[in-house]
Amino acid sequence: MGEFFVFSTFFGVLLLLFPIFVDLHLYVDILENKASFALSPFGLRMIGGYCELRKEGAAIHLTEKFAVLIPYASMRDTRKYFEVTAGFQLYRFRQVVETGGAAKISGLLLAAALQAASGATFAVLKTRHPFLRLFHGTLLADRPTLKITLMTTTVFNGLIVAIAIGKKLLEACINWIRKRRSMRSWKRQPSSS
Repeated sequence: MGEFFVFSTFFGVLLLLFPIFVDLHLYVDILENKASFALSPFGLRMIGGYCELRKEGAAIHLTEKFAVLIPYASMRDTRKYFEVTAGFQLYRFRQVVETGGAAKISGLLLAAALQAASGATFAVLKTRHPFLRLFHGTLLADRPTLKITLMTTTVFNGLIVAIAIGKKLLEACINWIRKRRSMRSWKRQPSSS
């Protein structure tokens, strides 16, 4: 029994303190209105699927038979759910943009503008985060197309995840307590007859 406690404590401390690398691969085809993604910690694919835009909202297909529909109206308040990302550090960012118009001057100008904008953005990011590895590429195709490929690696540790989960649980408990108090005070009000 003592060995189990020692091993569980050791591995618990390892999970809390040592870094966890999570890769996100995202492929967006704007002309097709589809995007596919894969999320993989330590290079092992954990979850993946594709997303498509519909009239009702964004449909995220995790398997062939299971999909989640997120209505557009519910996407307005999503910013508050990403407040816990302060402990997550971007380690690697790679993007490739494929655009049509290889034979036209407008396609060449678009490619040059994309390269200049990404170069300026990456220069600012590199001064703030010198450990960050960045790459941008632009491909020109003969056919009309607009595709974006993103590959990112984020680093965090288990302590940050535990703090984020604890914060969300605490907020849920506080909201539940407030709701119970408001229901009690509403029930105690005398009815006007």
